[in-house]
Amino acid sequence: MAKREMDFERGGLIIGGGTLIGLGVGFTLLSRSPLLFVASILIGVGVGLVVAAILGNR
Repeated sequence: MAKREMDFERGGLIIGGGTLIGLGVGFTLLSRSPLLFVASILIGVGVGLVVAAILGNR
């Protein structure tokens, strides 16, 4: 596998991991408010994107 392909896979895994963490946090907050559920998923995606961008520059 080429190095470029591995970078794309790693970035996808990081973004997916952030989304899953946001989903887990969202399920714990779902009893309080459905809006917190959606917000936590979006925060998880955002954190995943930021981490993928930071690690992608190395």
